[in-house]
Amino acid sequence: MPDIQALCEKHNIAVQAGLPMSRMTSFRIGGLAEWLVFPQTAGELQALLRFCAEGHQKPLVFGNGSNLLVKDSGIDGVVISTERLTGIKILPEHRVYCEAGRKLSDLCLFAQENGLAGLEFAYGIPGTAGGAAFMNAGAYGGEMKDVLHGVSYLTGEGEIRALSASELKLGYRRSVFMENGGTVLGLTLQLRPGGPEEILADMREILRRRKDKQPLEYPSAGSVFRRPEGHFASELIERCGLKGRQVGGAQVSEKHAGFIINRGGARAADVRALIALVQTVVESRTGILLEPEIRFV
Repeated sequence: MPDIQALCEKHNIAVQAGLPMSRMTSFRIGGLAEWLVFPQTAGELQALLRFCAEGHQKPLVFGNGSNLLVKDSGIDGVVISTERLTGIKILPEHRVYCEAGRKLSDLCLFAQENGLAGLEFAYGIPGTAGGAAFMNAGAYGGEMKDVLHGVSYLTGEGEIRALSASELKLGYRRSVFMENGGTVLGLTLQLRPGGPEEILADMREILRRRKDKQPLEYPSAGSVFRRPEGHFASELIERCGLKGRQVGGAQVSEKHAGFIINRGGARAADVRALIALVQTVVESRTGILLEPEIRFV
């Protein structure tokens, strides 16, 4: 799609051709993106989505790449990174507005510094605010649905829309955006007053627990599987003796069986094969089919 260059020149949007997606994902895996674009404003993102809609192409839009497994052959067409959409501001009534590309941990620190509590659970989740809303991210007893007041988003045709919290259909790692194909533009959070020092202490404790339990020293995409009802995926995997199982450079973490890590040089094909192996063994021994939580692109 050579015309994407002309569009980006017209709107002064940063674009790169043939950039390895392994540089853009927390797994450090993935082939070349044909066109990787970095909008800095809502208007630029809107122009890109309209361009793709007119060309009957659906672009891949992503944030921090922390929940993606990109195929080894790469991605044809347009890939849009929201990492430069990072605006943030305080609103009345203890609310915060944040653009989609802001890192979730930065958002947590912004709230803490301004004496706003409620986001402590999200500290250390390696994603963006937009991705957290899209997935209804959660940990340590909290979820985004506990703090989301509303979300602005772009339709596939580039039209700006807004939804209130009650319209977001938030469930376990689910939101309405998985149904309507919308691209999160920004989110408004309803927080509550708190002491900055107390909030920071809670955030540090949550981060300590993450480091103790999760293999943060290796590239990964976080928890690979959704939590089956009444069970924990990591416990099922460990019970089936799969901790440490390896395919190529991909390994079921010996520290936390819910993670698949890149031990070095792992390919997307290795991860997919290991996921399939885990699913087959766990289902054959427990009757439970584990459903992946990560996105395959």
